[in-house]
Amino acid sequence: MVNKHLLIAWVASIIAMVGSLFFSERMGFIPCTLCWYQRILMYPLVIFLGIAFYSNDRIIYKYILPLSVIGMFVSSYHYALQKIPSMHEFSACTSGVPCSGQYINWFGFVTIPFLALIAFTFITIMMLMLWKRK
Repeated sequence: MVNKHLLIAWVASIIAMVGSLFFSERMGFIPCTLCWYQRILMYPLVIFLGIAFYSNDRIIYKYILPLSVIGMFVSSYHYALQKIPSMHEFSACTSGVPCSGQYINWFGFVTIPFLALIAFTFITIMMLMLWKRK
């Protein structure tokens, strides 16, 4: 039986990874420090969720939830740095590309950290649903 929660979470992680690679490799956007941290948290999810989906591992949430919740916090902090001017003094980016920079700003609020936050939140919800069904 195909576990739809695992499949949806895996597809979300793949879309997030491909999206981040598209922005950096195709569009030429240089990732800031916090972008790298988000990638470090997202990329393993593609592998772990893929393996869990194919092996129908229903307890993978124990390993995915810490990564996705930490990813939500990092993405939220990064998004706040971009959208709240008074947060700029609390930036973790001290060299290179500033974390407050916005390569994209669709509809006035959709930035790259916002997209990452949506992906991490979606994966977290899927893992909580998997946990609940256990």
